[in-house]
Formats: sequence, structure tokens, C-alpha cells
Amino acid sequence: MPDGCASTLGYHVGRTFAPMPLIKEFKKFAMRGNVIDLAVGVIIGGAFGKIVNSLVGDVFMPVASVFTSKVDFKRLFISLDGKEYASLEGAQRSKAPVLTYGQFFQNVIEFLIIAFVIFLVVRQINKLKSPAEAPASKNKECPFCISKIPENASRCPQCTSTLS
Repeated sequence: MPDGCASTLGYHVGRTFAPMPLIKEFKKFAMRGNVIDLAVGVIIGGAFGKIVNSLVGDVFMPVASVFTSKVDFKRLFISLDGKEYASLEGAQRSKAPVLTYGQFFQNVIEFLIIAFVIFLVVRQINKLKSPAEAPASKNKECPFCISKIPENASRCPQCTSTLS
């Protein structure tokens, strides 16, 4: 150990460098429920994203192509250099700039499905939550103007009447 160091983890005798409190603070932060819930949500979201990608790419888009004269949406593109290409792969092989609007269309459908499912999940969670009880009102009515005023008020702020 170097002279003047209490450990190799960063505590230095007579110096201000001390990462141990930083590590303890990070551990406290990481072990809070919110961070762990977020980590679980990210993992589940990644897996759910794969399911939705498969649903769109393997189920929805082939069915949609039946109704659109068997068009494969992933292969729809516009060549930006003005030349005609037989396929998207041919345009990409010749390094032509292309606008792949079919892939964009498929990604938009995937997003809409994910957004709709998340909406349904949040809606169900909100239904399961019990409604919070409203706090008891600490207001009373002014006997003269019938406006709401704090319970311990001695004068009405609306009509300036003296209250008993």
C-alpha cells in the first residue's frame, strides 16, 4: 500500500478523496424500489418489444400484404439518386441513397401496437387502484355571502363581514 493510504479503495489519510461514501450513496440509490422497478420494466419492455416486432413482421404485415396485392412493405423504397433499381437490395448494393418508407410504415405500426397495449395496461392498473379519499375540508361557508373561507377565519375575504 502506498504511504499515507488507508486502503486501495480510496480512503487517503490526510486528504479529502474518499469514494466510499459515494459508493454507499450509490448503493442506497440503486436499492430503492423505484430503480429496481425501472430495471424490471426495461427488461420486460425489451422482451415485449421482440414479441411486438414478431407480431407485426410475421403476422400483421403478411396479412396486410394479402390485401395490398402481396406487397412486402419492408422492401418499399424510393431511390433518391433518380435511377431505377429492381429491388431494395440492388439499390443498397450500388450504395444508392434510398428512402425506405416501407420499413418506416412497419415501425409506425409496431409503435402504435406498443402504445395501445401500454395504454390498456395503465388503464387496468388505474382501475385496480382504490380511489384516494379526499381530505376533510377545513373550510366553512360565510353566512353572509356563502363563499368558502378557512375554518379559523375571523373575517370573510370576499365580503369582509366579521365572523363569530
